Amino acid sequence: MASNKNQHFVPRCYLKPFTIKGEGAAINVYNLDRQRLITNAPVKNQCSRDYFYGQDDKLEIAIQSLEQEYGSVLNEIIQPGYKFQSHHQYILQLFWLFQYLRTEGACRRSAEMFADMIEPAGLDSGFSMSIKEAVQTAMGAFADNMEVVSDLKICLLKNATNVPFLSSDDPAVLTNRWQLEDKRTRGGSLGLRDAGAILLLPLSPTIFCLGYDPDVYRIPSNNSWLTIRKATDVEALNEFQVLNCRANLFVGSLDYADGLHRFVNNFIRHRPAVRHIVNFAIFEGEETAEHKKYRVVSKSDFKEAHDGIMHAQTISQIPSQWPSFLLRRNKSCAYYNGTGIGYIRQMHATLMEVAQPFFRVSPYR
Repeated sequence: MASNKNQHFVPRCYLKPFTIKGEGAAINVYNLDRQRLITNAPVKNQCSRDYFYGQDDKLEIAIQSLEQEYGSVLNEIIQPGYKFQSHHQYILQLFWLFQYLRTEGACRRSAEMFADMIEPAGLDSGFSMSIKEAVQTAMGAFADNMEVVSDLKICLLKNATNVPFLSSDDPAVLTNRWQLEDKRTRGGSLGLRDAGAILLLPLSPTIFCLGYDPDVYRIPSNNSWLTIRKATDVEALNEFQVLNCRANLFVGSLDYADGLHRFVNNFIRHRPAVRHIVNFAIFEGEETAEHKKYRVVSKSDFKEAHDGIMHAQTISQIPSQWPSFLLRRNKSCAYYNGTGIGYIRQMHATLMEVAQPFFRVSPYR
């Protein structure tokens, strides 16, 4: 049995830089539902549930080990004069992936998506997925895909403005500027293997970790550091926290209290009403040796069909602006084989075993 009952899905080592005076005891919480700033909230009560990961002591130890590695790297990063070290890149990538998969918001979205596919398939509620089961699934996904973002480049952003970086109860964000804007890919779900992927994770009010596909974008960094001097660039990154979080934002200093309220009011209405949709299609009766033809239908028509398919699609919000330093790379590239796999990065095109080979294409044509 796990020795720790109160288990955090956003760890205290991560939240500490956002706490009051960085002391790790109390934090200022902005609740979006009430649009209210709650001051001096105990950190021990934030982003935690009783036995959130279950009662497997080995799993708890493995989680603590990764958190300790991240905490050690973070302590070095926030020190004045820190120079980026290549082996820290992998820890940041790994922690981002783990944090992306494991929050209550992420696991709840998985459970809700699963539930929306159960009833049309004619299965009873016994096949439903609980939040705890979704957590266990997320842990398995992490174990099976630890290298999935290891080819992305990490850049640390230093905030030299009066607007602090915000964090939240779901701080690790996946986005993709190219795929959200290009007509070939617009409207689809974003994937971890996709060309143009961008990873976002605030590390403190003054430091931000950004991972990006170097074959699609370029960032004018110096030894993996970039100083941000435009408040609009900080706000562009903070907007993702407003759009992605489940309920709460975190801010260390009350100096930004009035600005935070105005900022949230500008973007709260852009939060997606739903985080996924399920599409339904039924077999039309036309079939060849290689293909079957399906037609998109309503959920009620799908229930009556004997041969149908469902497709769950994650809704990704397009932000109102992108950071000015996120630039297109000349001679950019992605890999495509004409199938529903979509446009992916070179590492995954090389590793993936498929019948139709991938070929190189230009994202910006």
